Amino acid sequence: MEFTIEEITAEHQKVKSGADFPQYIQALKRLGVSHYTTYVSDGNTEYFDSNHQSVHTGSKYNRLIISDTADPEYFKTRLKLHQQGGTDYMTFCNDCAENGVEGWKMDLNAMTCMYFDKEGKEILVERVPG
Repeated sequence: MEFTIEEITAEHQKVKSGADFPQYIQALKRLGVSHYTTYVSDGNTEYFDSNHQSVHTGSKYNRLIISDTADPEYFKTRLKLHQQGGTDYMTFCNDCAENGVEGWKMDLNAMTCMYFDKEGKEILVERVPG
């Protein structure tokens, strides 16, 4: 394993809003992260290297209830607001939960982020600015 949770956490603490996200992704790539999955229900994130070895953060906050109904159009509106620095991370996680987003998978090689529902079905795929 090339990186530690402590190194990732140090980089994550530099992120103040969604506007800081592209720099965060570049820092993770430098550490050797190839992809990661974040679960909205408790904030647990699992980070993988190119050999599929992983480390995870564990729960980061009190459990959120994920809506059974996805609302991709409203979610896109809230996501855009977050990316422009209009909401903090917890607000974004609550927006995800309310709009049926179970989590997201970030591919640092393809530079894509796929948001998924409780069944693991794709809700939205975005290119990550980088």
